[in-house]
Formats: sequence, structure tokens, C-alpha cells
Amino acid sequence: MAKPNYQFQKRQKELQKKKKMEEKRQRKLEKNAPPSAENPDQPAEPGEVVTKDE
Repeated sequence: MAKPNYQFQKRQKELQKKKKMEEKRQRKLEKNAPPSAENPDQPAEPGEVVTKDE
């Protein structure tokens, strides 16, 4: 009979925990970041240039 590989199980559990924490962190960032549609003064793309007609 084969022995259980506890190191593999532990590593899989750690990877799942890390993935869950990263997803939680992303949700927090999305929740706290203001949507770009509400702020028309900032360009949607980082390289885009916004000009104002006065």
C-alpha cells in the first residue's frame, strides 16, 4: 500500500489559500478604485491624450 504524500497535500492547500487571498485582494482593489466612467478628466487608456476645447 502506498503512503500518502502529505507534502503534496500541504502544497495544494497553500496554493488554494494563496489564490483565494489574491482574489480577495483584487475584489478590494476594484471596490475601492473609482470607476473611470465617472471621472471624464482622466483618459481611459494610459497613452491617450485628452484635449479640452475652451
